[in-house]
Amino acid sequence: MRGNEMKPGVSMQITSLAELDRVADEARKLVTKRALVSAGAAVVPVPGADLLVDANILTKLLPDINQRFGLSKDQVAKLEPDRAKQIFLIAANLGNGVIGRSITRRIVTALVRRVAARYATKSVLRFVPFAGQVAAAGISFGAMKLVGNSHIDDCYETVKRTLV
Repeated sequence: MRGNEMKPGVSMQITSLAELDRVADEARKLVTKRALVSAGAAVVPVPGADLLVDANILTKLLPDINQRFGLSKDQVAKLEPDRAKQIFLIAANLGNGVIGRSITRRIVTALVRRVAARYATKSVLRFVPFAGQVAAAGISFGAMKLVGNSHIDDCYETVKRTLV
């Protein structure tokens, strides 16, 4: 692991807004890296390959983001019951069903549906030589950034509201 990357299983308790901002910045860098992988997969002219890659990326990315913010299923389960309930209520109010929960393929599929129009456009464009593949890569990058950064925003807001 390099630099400030978190090790699996390491629990994070954010205690200040400055620390929360730092975690959010690190998470956004991670999302950008994963979005680049998604864009690379979009260039491959094999139907469905990009969706498989994106689903795989999200099943790993979203739990990683949760972990960084101290909002993984295991981390939330270890909190005092009132605080865990508060986290689930805030997440529900934000419309986020991923915070503090296991990330399943079904959940990832629901997230991918949020950006389904982009995926449909990308699927058609990929078969146009070069320009279409470049456009498909850009759409894939943007869709992954949208899903990842949206989740970061929800995690940020959830933790911010629980800071004492």
